[in-house]
Amino acid sequence: MKALRRLFAAGTDRELPVPAAPGTPLAEAAALSVRLGRRQVLDAVDLTARAGEVVALVGPNGAGKSTLLAALAADLPAGGGEIRIDGRPAGSWSPPELALRRAVLPQSATLSFPFPVEDVVRMGRAPWAGTAKEDEDDAAVSAAMEATEVTRFAARPFSALSGGERARVALARVLAQRAPLLLLDEPTAALDLRHQELVLRICRERASAGDAVVVVLHDLGLAAAYADRAVVLRDGRIAAAGPPAEVFTGTLLGEVYRQPVEVFPHPRTGVPLVVPERKP
Repeated sequence: MKALRRLFAAGTDRELPVPAAPGTPLAEAAALSVRLGRRQVLDAVDLTARAGEVVALVGPNGAGKSTLLAALAADLPAGGGEIRIDGRPAGSWSPPELALRRAVLPQSATLSFPFPVEDVVRMGRAPWAGTAKEDEDDAAVSAAMEATEVTRFAARPFSALSGGERARVALARVLAQRAPLLLLDEPTAALDLRHQELVLRICRERASAGDAVVVVLHDLGLAAAYADRAVVLRDGRIAAAGPPAEVFTGTLLGEVYRQPVEVFPHPRTGVPLVVPERKP
């Protein structure tokens, strides 16, 4: 942990992020193409994530959602097109500067050593070592743990947690990082109903506070209820993008998922409900 902080603290000339006005692009993909081996995983994808909004990436398995998220994080090189983060080409930021601007939650959270939960969350503060905001570490860690409901097992080893508990601790680490761009890959996959809702409420709260949130989801109901925009991917391309109420139609989703569905408004909220068609 100390070695990680020293690594980031060594870059004393880091350019710190400044608060962005609502609607400011914090991540942009322009004509993005990515090949993995012989497979064209993404083909000419355009996407912008703006301060103050939640963008849900949805689509069937293999559509390119996780690859797009990794490319937006500058963790995966683009084979064509460009990725911009905070208004600049992603490659122009140093790794420490990039870590101040975007926080990434991968699909699976694994650690080789039995670090206590609080130490795992505190790892999210490493990019701020040696900066004027270093003194916010304790408050940021405490707030992130409280938001994700992991405070009560702060001293437990990460390796002793259930899958859902690990997922929430991993999210707490991302929140403690306090980057203005959050990139979350299937954050609800291992969670029960209560904590799925909790995670998406956190996404909305972060967007309301001025962050840009891009989240990969398989649950179309969660995407419809919490996202400002849904981006539907199919075979490495964007099949549709826009507000869920406009994008989530039975015809489009049936074609994309190759499964007939019914879409109807919730009787109280009007939020689209997506239900697979089933034979009686």
